[in-house]
Amino acid sequence: MRLFVGLGNPGSKHQRNRHNIGFMAIETIARRHGFAPWRRRFQGETSEGTLDGERVILLKPMTYMNESGRAVGEAVNFFKLDLGDISVFHDELELPSAKVRVKVGGGIAGHNGLRSISAHVGNDYRRVRLGIGHPGVKELVHGHVLSDFAKADQPWVEALCDAVADNAGLLVKDRDSSFQNKIHLAMQAKGFASNGDNGSDP
Repeated sequence: MRLFVGLGNPGSKHQRNRHNIGFMAIETIARRHGFAPWRRRFQGETSEGTLDGERVILLKPMTYMNESGRAVGEAVNFFKLDLGDISVFHDELELPSAKVRVKVGGGIAGHNGLRSISAHVGNDYRRVRLGIGHPGVKELVHGHVLSDFAKADQPWVEALCDAVADNAGLLVKDRDSSFQNKIHLAMQAKGFASNGDNGSDP
């Protein structure tokens, strides 16, 4: 069994925030793969289905970003999961918009959702880093992540979430590099990926 965690803040006012791209990604996985309806549990909302023949639980913590680890910890304890079974989908300031990187463990780069999860369950889980770009100066970061995607961003946001959902089965098989490359090619085909990036780790 795998646990896919999307990070975001609950409530309609946060629905289209850059900080909520993790929610958007796993909601797209649920839709495209016919997962069960969302239901409240583990201080969050869960949906269950299968990817590449393996049972997958999708989790959206409803605790607000800074306390995401409470929901993740409850789910991990209930299902008796190893850290290698967990993939966390989150916004990443240090990646250009529409880029994706997958890494296991490592630093949290000031991301309060990751900080909370690491505090509750440990650090060696998979992070699916969804690039939202950096506003350029530190003072603008808070407003950047908590503001909505611009209308001009919507096409790449939807394309990225679709590509993540279409290739999510590769994460279940621990084929992280293939996942990155498939998304890069899908985004390139739609005109959103460039700069000679081949989707490999920096």
